Amino acid sequence: MTMTGVESVPRERAIALDRMAVDPPIDTVVGLLAIQAARFPDREFLRFAEGSWTFGEIDDWTSRLAQRLVSEDGIGAGDRVAIMLPNVVQWPIAWLSILKAGGVAVPVNSSYQRADLEFVLRDSGARVMFTDDGHSPLVDEVRAANGDLADVRIVEAASRGELAQYPADRPDVAIAPDTLANLQYTSGTTGFPKACMLTHDYWVRLGWICAGAAGLGSGDVVLTSQPFSYMDPQWNTSLCLTVGAPLVVLPRFSASGFMADVRRHRATFCYVLGSMPTLLFKQPPSPEDRDNDLRLVLCSAIPVTLHAQLEQRWGTPWREIFGMTESGADLVSLPESTVDVGSGRLGQPVPTKQVRVVDPEGREVAAGESGELITSGRPMMLGYWNRPEDTAEVLRDGWLHTGDVAVREPDGYRLVGRIKDMVRRGGENIASAEVERVLERDDTVVATAVVGVPDELFGEEVKAFVQLAPGVEESRATAEQIVDGARTELARFKIPRYVEFVADFPRTPSERVSKPALQARSAEHPGITYDLQPPRTAGNGN
Repeated sequence: MTMTGVESVPRERAIALDRMAVDPPIDTVVGLLAIQAARFPDREFLRFAEGSWTFGEIDDWTSRLAQRLVSEDGIGAGDRVAIMLPNVVQWPIAWLSILKAGGVAVPVNSSYQRADLEFVLRDSGARVMFTDDGHSPLVDEVRAANGDLADVRIVEAASRGELAQYPADRPDVAIAPDTLANLQYTSGTTGFPKACMLTHDYWVRLGWICAGAAGLGSGDVVLTSQPFSYMDPQWNTSLCLTVGAPLVVLPRFSASGFMADVRRHRATFCYVLGSMPTLLFKQPPSPEDRDNDLRLVLCSAIPVTLHAQLEQRWGTPWREIFGMTESGADLVSLPESTVDVGSGRLGQPVPTKQVRVVDPEGREVAAGESGELITSGRPMMLGYWNRPEDTAEVLRDGWLHTGDVAVREPDGYRLVGRIKDMVRRGGENIASAEVERVLERDDTVVATAVVGVPDELFGEEVKAFVQLAPGVEESRATAEQIVDGARTELARFKIPRYVEFVADFPRTPSERVSKPALQARSAEHPGITYDLQPPRTAGNGN
C-alpha cells in the first residue's frame, strides 16, 4: 500500500526489470511493426475517434503508402517529410510510412501559423508534406510567398482504400538502429526551435525502457491526448509496438472529459505533463473518480502537494518520469516506489543512463547541494540538425547538459529549477519553479509562471502571471489572497510583488510555459498588473 492507501496493482511485465538495460531484440520502429503484424495481425493497435485498426491493417496501410512515397514522390534514404495534421489516424500512418520509405519525419505543430511553418520547412529542408484540407491553404500561402519553398509538395493523407494499387510489401530500403527517423523540433524557449536528430534506436529504446519501467504488457490499454506532433504520442506508439498493446488517441486534452474517456476506453496507463495534473484535480470530484481501470499514471512534474491526493482520488499510483526530447528518459520512479509519493523526487536513473549533478566547472557536487543535472547513455539524440555549435554546447564529452538545477538525495534526485529560470532580486537567487509550486496550491489557481521584471532598486522584482479557475474574479482582492497564502511558505524576498492575470499560457511542445512568448505577449498586449507591495529600500532586507 502507498501512503495514500492506493495499491500498486501487480501486473505481468512484458519486459522484466533486469532486462531494461539490455538492447531491445528488435532494433527499428519498422521492425517492431513488422513483428507485431506477423504475430498478431488481428490484434487492435490504434484507436481514434474515427475508428480502430489492427497491427496487420496498419502494417499493410503504411507499406502501401511508403511504396507511393518512393515511386511517386521520390522519397529516398534521408529525405525529410513534414507532417502537419491534427490527432487523426493519418498522423501515425504518415510517420510509419515515412520511416518505411527510409525517410526522416518532420513533425509540425498543427496550430503553427505562417512564420512558424516557414521556419520549419526551410530549416529541415522538407520537400514533401503530409497535411489535410484544413491546413492546405496555409501551406499554399507559404509556398506562394517563398520562392525557396515553392516546390514543397503536398501529399493528402490518403485512406487505406486509395492505396490499393501499391504493393503491400514495404520498400526494399536498408534501415538500421542508427538510421535517422525524426527531426523533432524543441520548444525554442531561448530562440528559434532546434531540431533534435532522433534515430530508430532512440524510439525503440525509449519504448522498451518505458514499457519495462511501467510494467506494461499486451493486456494494457495506453491512452494519450497530446498532439501527435509532440514526442509523447510517438513514444507511446513505440511502447505499444513493443508490448503489443492498443494505443487510444484522443483528439485533444480536455480536463473535463479526460477521466470519462479513460473510463470509456478502459485505459490502464497514460502519461500526462505540464498543467494537466492540476487541471484534472481541479475538476469537481465525482463518485465515478475511482471507477476506472488505470494501473499507473506516469507524469513529468507531478505537483508535490497534490501527489498523494491525485493517487487517492483516482485510486492508482502516479509516478515521475524525467527526460527531454534530447535524451528520451533519464530518471523514473517505479510503480513499487511508494516512498516517492509527495517527495518531489524523480526516482532513479533508468538502467541505460548515468546521471550526475555538477557545478559550472563540471565537478560533481556533494549530495544535498544543487547543481546542473547532466546525463549520459541511451537513448540520446545525435545532435541538433545543422547546429554544430548548439550541439557542442549541450553535448560535452558524451554528457548532455540539461539546464535543469537538481539536488542528489539518498533516495533519488529532486529538481529545484532551471539555470536560466531564476529571478535575481537584490543579490538573492529565486527559483521561479519554487514560487510557482507554492502559488499553485491555492484552489483558485490553475497555473502560474513567475518571471523577473526590471527594478531600479533590486535589479529584478518577482512577477507572477496567474491563470485562475473558471468563475474566479480577476481582482486585486484575488491577487492579494493568492500572494498572502504564500507568505507562510516562502521567504519574504520570494513573494511576488506583481500579479498579472492571464486567460492561458503560450506553451512549448513539451508543455512547458514559454516565458519568452508570455513576456512578449504581455509587452504587446499588457493586462492589468497589480502592484502588491509599496516600494522598499534596499537596506531593509525585504
